[in-house]
Amino acid sequence: MSAADTPADRPADPPGYLSDYWAACRRGELVVQRCADCGRWVQLPEAACPWCGGAEPAFEPVSGAGVVHTFTVVHRSFAPAYRGREPYVMAWVDLPEGVRAFGHVVGCAPEEVRIGMPVRVTFVADLPHWRPA
Repeated sequence: MSAADTPADRPADPPGYLSDYWAACRRGELVVQRCADCGRWVQLPEAACPWCGGAEPAFEPVSGAGVVHTFTVVHRSFAPAYRGREPYVMAWVDLPEGVRAFGHVVGCAPEEVRIGMPVRVTFVADLPHWRPA
């Protein structure tokens, strides 16, 4: 994939520690890092555990189910790549594994999104998004 083909949400040249994450996304599998040293989940991905400094937390599959913890409807995007896509919903989603994931809510009108709404991961252009469950 060339930089010109890279979706606006994905960096054109991601750091190496994200290679397993992007491979999982291409397979349609949601993964989150977990530190082997302290056992904590690490979200958003990091090169080292922010809790204990453990090197390169491994990516583990998670269920892909969750509930909306909080959200915002974007009516005027500050990001040039998103201008013209408004309105869209960005949300933090609580996963049953005890970690919170971030992403777009798709598959429903922005005014239908609610805190506590059950959602399920879906992949759009190999990127995780959330749809009503």
